[in-house]
Amino acid sequence: MDFSVPESVREHRSKIRAFVDKELIPHEAEFLAKGFNKSLPFLEEKRAQVKQLGYFGPQIPKEFGGVGLGFMEFALISEELGRCPFAHFVFNCQAPDAGNMEILAEFGTPEQKEKYLRPLASGKIRSCFSMTEPDSPGSNPTIMKTTAVKEGDHYVINGHKWFTSSADGATFAIVMAVTNPDADPHERASQIIVPLDTPGYKNVRNISVMGEPGEGWASHSEVKYENVRVPITNRLGDDGAGFHIAQSRLGPGRIHHCMRWIGICERSLEIMIRRAISRELAPGEPLARRQTIQNWIAESRADIDAARLMIQHAAWRIDTVGAKEARNNISAIKFFVADVLQKVVDRALQTLGALGMTDDTVVAYYFRHERAARIYDGPDEVHKLTVARRILQDYAAKMMG
Repeated sequence: MDFSVPESVREHRSKIRAFVDKELIPHEAEFLAKGFNKSLPFLEEKRAQVKQLGYFGPQIPKEFGGVGLGFMEFALISEELGRCPFAHFVFNCQAPDAGNMEILAEFGTPEQKEKYLRPLASGKIRSCFSMTEPDSPGSNPTIMKTTAVKEGDHYVINGHKWFTSSADGATFAIVMAVTNPDADPHERASQIIVPLDTPGYKNVRNISVMGEPGEGWASHSEVKYENVRVPITNRLGDDGAGFHIAQSRLGPGRIHHCMRWIGICERSLEIMIRRAISRELAPGEPLARRQTIQNWIAESRADIDAARLMIQHAAWRIDTVGAKEARNNISAIKFFVADVLQKVVDRALQTLGALGMTDDTVVAYYFRHERAARIYDGPDEVHKLTVARRILQDYAAKMMG
């Protein structure tokens, strides 16, 4: 079992890291101060540079204009991009667009790919994924109230969603809606493409997250669908396949999320170390000499390295035995790496002291926005429960045998 970085991706990582360090990180403070919309001209300029470098859409198949990197190759790239809050956007592999591109490539019709995937892959438009509802448990996506009822050759969609990330300024949404209410719970919902200029669609607001409503791609919206009519040909895959399509997206997506979190951890640790060395508590007495700080640095290094190996092992399992057999590994990294992320970012903020509460460093941004890592894609508690349940079932079966 070899967890070393493949030779094919080492050069890519080196070039991408250099670009992030030189072209993106120095502009973080400006991005945090201006917000997404006012930063867009700068971001588009950097996107053009990434296209010239040949790294735009690293995870997108070559037939749609991407680099065509493999699953594990992109996961390793995602770590490098995670070191800057907007690097994934600059490289056109940001959530939720990345996941939408993946399912459009796998399940879309030729017409859907031409109309939605190609402009998305080229960076001309943005999209959003509309599944979470304010009145339904996000931990159980088989329970949802949004419906899509057939009327002739159209669906009529009615529902209330929130945390539809990046809906502000998006061109279309992929909406999870119940099309077969009497079917098996896992076969009730379908995924349907909804252009956001369709009558009846309403973006109610950008939800304020820990005091920051955000804008554009960097936002989460509450939206409503009121008698929204779209052609049945806008459905992705088979009728009732929405849950299964979502699951095919979530397994690899969790690997990429976790590798992005590792990038955030590495950046936070770097900031913590620099502060510990440069900050003097008294003349000639740097903060780095305090045993507590030294413990935090050592623990963070060990936590990050352990988390990275867990992710690589889960990815190896997906590649060798498939996502279904690797589901325990996938669930385990989701709660373990999210916890490591919280610990490392918090240690960095505490080391920075009052500076850590400001936007003079990127740590406060990470603290605000990455707390959600323990909630989205299934809360920690649900993943722990499912892992424990499977382990107990396996042991019970062995004991009975």
